[in-house]
Amino acid sequence: IHSEEFLHALVRKQLKLSIACALAFLVVLLGLPLANYFWPELMATRVLGFTLTWFVLGIGFFPAVWAIAFFFIRRSIALEEEEVREVQADNNSKP
Repeated sequence: IHSEEFLHALVRKQLKLSIACALAFLVVLLGLPLANYFWPELMATRVLGFTLTWFVLGIGFFPAVWAIAFFFIRRSIALEEEEVREVQADNNSKP
């Protein structure tokens, strides 16, 4: 149904999106251990009875991962729809 060019363009755009989301996930994943290493006094600060480390891990990690996943899904769908619109526009402009 779709041309080879259409699929390659879509795969390239989704690869860029995947790499960006993977890098964001790595920042979230490695950020807490790095923060503990470089700023141990700050991360030992108490917040609502927990150390900042446990507070960030318990409250912040999963929402951050969900936000990255939500962004990835929404953007991936938008990329597919954009490619389909471009192909339909090209097909409509042909005689």
